[in-house]
Amino acid sequence: MGWWQVNADTLARSRFVVSPLAETFACLKLLHAGVAAHPGERAWLDAHLPAHRRRLAGDPVTALLVRAGLGRGWIADFLTPAPREGEGFEEGVARVRATRPDQARADLAVSLGGPLPADLDRDDLPARAAALLEDVWTEAVRPDWDRRRRVLEADVVARTARVSRGGWAAVLDALRPGTRWLGDGRLQINANPYPPRDLSGAELVLVPVTAQRRGWVSWEEPERYAVVYPCTGVLADDGVRRVPAALGALLGPARAGVLTLLGSPMSTSQLVGV
Repeated sequence: MGWWQVNADTLARSRFVVSPLAETFACLKLLHAGVAAHPGERAWLDAHLPAHRRRLAGDPVTALLVRAGLGRGWIADFLTPAPREGEGFEEGVARVRATRPDQARADLAVSLGGPLPADLDRDDLPARAAALLEDVWTEAVRPDWDRRRRVLEADVVARTARVSRGGWAAVLDALRPGTRWLGDGRLQINANPYPPRDLSGAELVLVPVTAQRRGWVSWEEPERYAVVYPCTGVLADDGVRRVPAALGALLGPARAGVLTLLGSPMSTSQLVGV
């Protein structure tokens, strides 16, 4: 069981952060998996997966980098720098590009769980990863970023309200599969037998993304740690819902449209977001 030691000061300073880079990496993971969770994702994959596969087919080194970096049990650390509050996509991807080549190779060896293939024994891996993330951002995320940001912000509103009702423990328990508050300042982050980490004096950020099932964790020791988690329920769909004709006739199109969004309880702020 992997867990972090989180003291009272770190928990008090923790905050939610919306990250364009984290959303883009989540979309890269979705493109890599090619499996949709709902019709909105299926439509998005149908629109963007063919071009993504053509791009990787024409660049075997980057294709191998993606397969190696998105390991079965671990993501190569340099691909997921811990998000910073107020950081735009360009600033975030610049941190990926600035990774030392030897560090990138070491991270990939960890995610692979074995020796690095000869084709990845090169110094341009951070630049290749950054270029791929820029392509995903430009072609598949930025055109829809305003809607995505509203969905993410609505999720943050819901989580923040839960803090006021049940405290941080209730929020942390529900963030992502494998994450729960153990008590005594211990936050379980996954079920893997990783050594514990002490977050005393560090910043803890909680980062929602739409295109994910499980999320991930990342850090910049010793300053910043991040838990990236999936948005839940209807907040993660494509926002397009048909109003049944009979319901529209009964309530009027505006009221019926609001009602169709309420697949689960939402505040007025969340309704505005979606």
